[in-house]
Amino acid sequence: MANKLLSSLLITSSIMASAISFQSAAASIKISGEIKQGGLIIGKAEATDKVTLNGKPLVVSKQGDYAFGFSRDDKESYQLVVTSVNGDRVEKTLTPAKREYKLQRIEGIKKSIMQPNPEAVKRSQKDSQQVKAARKISSDITSFAGGFIPPIKGIITGVYGSQRIYNGVPKTPHYGLDYAGKTGDPVKAPAAGKVLLWVPDMFYSGGTMIIDHGQGISSTFLHLSDSYVATGDTVKQGQVVAAVGKSGRATGPHLDWRINWFDVKIDPALALKVKPIK
Repeated sequence: MANKLLSSLLITSSIMASAISFQSAAASIKISGEIKQGGLIIGKAEATDKVTLNGKPLVVSKQGDYAFGFSRDDKESYQLVVTSVNGDRVEKTLTPAKREYKLQRIEGIKKSIMQPNPEAVKRSQKDSQQVKAARKISSDITSFAGGFIPPIKGIITGVYGSQRIYNGVPKTPHYGLDYAGKTGDPVKAPAAGKVLLWVPDMFYSGGTMIIDHGQGISSTFLHLSDSYVATGDTVKQGQVVAAVGKSGRATGPHLDWRINWFDVKIDPALALKVKPIK
């Protein structure tokens, strides 16, 4: 009888241990960021979890970090699914909230201005290819998970999503956050990372720098007057990496800061609100 009772206790203990183990390995969804058009979302899972967004796998770091974002005019609903190593699955539907953007209508623009020089177009296309190539890179850096700080102390003069309409023709929306500044003012890395690109004289954007923060999340600085780092350098959050300028097609000195998730253009103002997940 004693042996049977001991055996029963051991079986019960084993079942309880399995249940606790199952619960600790259960999948969960932990995300930070605003579910809005232009929003950046960071997530935290177990390193062994599989995470998908509308069926497409997202990279999960060794620390369990992952990221994605929504474009300016995103109207799609997304299914975020986290599946644990034991098959436990949890999902959440994310629909980015619609935003209203600042529109400015300007009439009476000369046709010569509306039709840029073919040589300028050719050069800008070459510049664009370099930028697109840099933004395709997905590294195992996880600096994005620590959040972002403003790259400069200055009055914001231009916001994400705003758009000018010349003679009834909508132009490309503005995808950055503009800060007023003086030529030479220090520009700091908003998050740690690696310098992917530095070109001092792009046609439209002038001095252009791109910093990789990991998993396709990158910062781009436009109209710079100088760089204090080189392509391939590793930088820390808050490190001075460049100087404000008015290079390229800028009417005055300022910093245009942009954030991307690969080719998805993110609102830097929303990225600044993202809190690290502990």
